[in-house]
Amino acid sequence: MNGQEIVLVEEVIIALLLIASAVAVGARQLRLPYTVGLVLIGLALTLVSPQRVELSPQIILALLVPPLVFEAAFHIRLEDLRRDLWLILLLAVPGVILTTLMVGGLVSWGTGLILPAALVFGALIAATDPVAVVALFRRLGAPRRLQVLLEGESLFNDGTAIVMFGLMLDIAMSGHFDAAISVANFLKIAGGGILIGIASGTLISQVIGRIEDPLVETTLTTVLAFGSYLVAESLHVSGVLAVVAAGIVNGNVGPRGMSATTRVVVFNFWEYAAFLANSLVFLLIGLSIDLSAIFQNWQAIGWAILAVLLARAVSTYLFPVFGNAIPAKWKHVLYWGGLRGAITLALALGLPDTGIFATERLHLQAMAFGVVLFTLLVQGFSMDWLIKRLKLVQRSQVQEEYERRHARFVAGRSAYDYLHRRSQEGLISEHIWQRTAPLLQRQNELLVDAMKEIISSDPAVEAEELDTIRREALRAQRAALIGLLRDGVISEETYSQLVGEIDAALTEENLAWPELRRSVNAPHHAISRLMVVVIQKRDFENAIGALTKLGFTIAQLPSTGGFVDHASVTLLIGMPEGREDAAVRALKNSCRQRVEYLSSPLPNIPEAVLAPTKVTVGGATIFTFEVESYDEF
Repeated sequence: MNGQEIVLVEEVIIALLLIASAVAVGARQLRLPYTVGLVLIGLALTLVSPQRVELSPQIILALLVPPLVFEAAFHIRLEDLRRDLWLILLLAVPGVILTTLMVGGLVSWGTGLILPAALVFGALIAATDPVAVVALFRRLGAPRRLQVLLEGESLFNDGTAIVMFGLMLDIAMSGHFDAAISVANFLKIAGGGILIGIASGTLISQVIGRIEDPLVETTLTTVLAFGSYLVAESLHVSGVLAVVAAGIVNGNVGPRGMSATTRVVVFNFWEYAAFLANSLVFLLIGLSIDLSAIFQNWQAIGWAILAVLLARAVSTYLFPVFGNAIPAKWKHVLYWGGLRGAITLALALGLPDTGIFATERLHLQAMAFGVVLFTLLVQGFSMDWLIKRLKLVQRSQVQEEYERRHARFVAGRSAYDYLHRRSQEGLISEHIWQRTAPLLQRQNELLVDAMKEIISSDPAVEAEELDTIRREALRAQRAALIGLLRDGVISEETYSQLVGEIDAALTEENLAWPELRRSVNAPHHAISRLMVVVIQKRDFENAIGALTKLGFTIAQLPSTGGFVDHASVTLLIGMPEGREDAAVRALKNSCRQRVEYLSSPLPNIPEAVLAPTKVTVGGATIFTFEVESYDEF
């Protein structure tokens, strides 16, 4: 590649990023799925300029897929994943096999395509890509467990679909099928990739724990994401599954050894990397789709879409029977949220042009692109409507009423400020302004009182806004420290210390000013009881965050002892009249029970005689006492 070609590539990338940024802003304003908007813009560009973009599958699989997969895996908590791991694996492994066979059979029967080529199509279309759906979940506040189900299935079935594609492709090209060899190859490729990911993720996490440099630690996570893929592929095992395993291990082990500042840098970096990769992937999907080929093969594409929807229905409605029970509404979302995207595009582009695919390659690509287009445009567009129709995201009437009153107050204050400026400019007479200003001020005061009334009726509303304000205040402090460092007012050492304190606060799940809440609510919420709570130390941060968000006064007592090598913590909570249920609910949600194994030998009993004992730990032990008086120091 010469210098001129490098400059040309750079210009193309910059143009694509500018387009992606504009689409992101427009999608936010129009409340449309960002990825769907990118595909539409890509299609529009192909209509304006008939030159098609020729993509190499390696660009997608080796360059764009690793950051997407790693970022998603890095943010999945192991506890959330473990809860529904069986169901996720059912959807990701038997589900992929079922999709391959069903789609292949139906497409072969409906279109007359030879069965080996149809099975290859079934494998390449089996991988789901719910990026648009997960982004919608985060914006609307859909249940976290449902998001983990959809994202976890996608992470694992990306790898298993690629493995199935390779096996079906080998069978189609060789014309020979051996069930035992195919199963062994599947286990070798999938299992080998997972083992490499676990090993590399553990190694990098240990190194990160011994370093105190945010930039170096972020660089090591980048090496892990791309390196685990390249190492696995060089050993002829699944690179995508290696990245999945490495991301899960590093995301659950690595942050423990990171400082608060490093965690902020790493999280922000991977959020940007995923945005960048998503932008390029979905924009390239739109640019690479040949609309004329889709129109020419519309009947085959229709059969393919029908086969994909039927196979998805069987897996999403059948397999949950064998896992943890999930609501029927969630099954509908899992079914309709099975979008196709980057992996399908890469595998379709990677089809060979020899053997049986010499005449079928373009036909299969058109079918794959047609299915991708349908899932993104039809299913992606309608997902917002489906979630609202199923009422998966329910906001309380108090929250909605507060939002209306807050909006009226902001509008009223804006009107006052605007008219005040007009009067200062001489466009409104001073006499008229003096008469109308008190009326506008009085209206705004009434709106403030109306918002206070809502807040006093539901502390959760106040807690949410306090959390937002607290984060904005911390970000403003961080920006001020950056300015002081730049101007030479403070040293690098002082800056690192103070920014570390701010970043530690920002990484907390729930931020608030409990002392502010107590000063506001003290006259109305006198302490009448004292609640003593014993929890495990690993639940401490979640419990403190949940209780602080609700405005409880909390003190921690020094505790000794522990169970299963986990220390406990004792909390003293000042309890206003009628708030016990709220505290218990917060503790129940933040102190989760876990199954662990106790293997320490008992005195005078040989260790070989003892089998690991299964015990349930976690939760909270609660005692409540009446108090005659309560004072804070």
